Amino acid sequence: MSLFGLGSRNQKTFRPKKNAPSGIKGAQLQKHIDATLGSGNLREAVLLPPGEDLNEWLAVNTVDFFNQVNILYGTLAEFCTPDKCSTMSAGPKYEYRWADGVTIKKPIEVSAPKYVEYLMDWIEIQLDDESIFPQTIGAPFPHNFQDIVKTIFKRLFRVYAHIYHSHFQKIVSLKEEAHLNTCFKHFVLFTWEFQLIDKGELAPLSDLVDSILQL
Repeated sequence: MSLFGLGSRNQKTFRPKKNAPSGIKGAQLQKHIDATLGSGNLREAVLLPPGEDLNEWLAVNTVDFFNQVNILYGTLAEFCTPDKCSTMSAGPKYEYRWADGVTIKKPIEVSAPKYVEYLMDWIEIQLDDESIFPQTIGAPFPHNFQDIVKTIFKRLFRVYAHIYHSHFQKIVSLKEEAHLNTCFKHFVLFTWEFQLIDKGELAPLSDLVDSILQL
């Protein structure tokens, strides 16, 4: 059975795959992503296809990266426990606290699995809100759509940072480091292409990010 199948993994943090937004258009863009990823050229895969709307492209890729991180974290959920990962950290220098600005307005310290649970819940709320991620062709995106996308990507990066700093040896033992590295490279190239994450936010994995960008 594939490691990335649902199997007996923790269903609480490993959620069903989200479908691409915007109906037919989203499906077309998803096919483009799959085709270009299949070519093995990640730098080409992240580029905005000629004639396509930037917000449509960001929307479909946001769903795609949400699914990727979901699957990656799902493989580790049984090893990332409140006891072993009592804080959401990326090495000794970086600790992340959770706030969504709505129900939790003041950042709170939570365990890594709780942080990821809060994060995935929060992202799913955004993805399911048709006023943010329209499901019909031609429906307008909100004026602050790109700011919302930037926040989603900034927080998804934190999951990667935690995985690399706290669980990389487990990833190696599962023989999934090549898959993790490819997913992260795709993520970095996309965020860099569209300037979605400030460089300072990438500091916990700065060496790895720099090596990816210099390839």
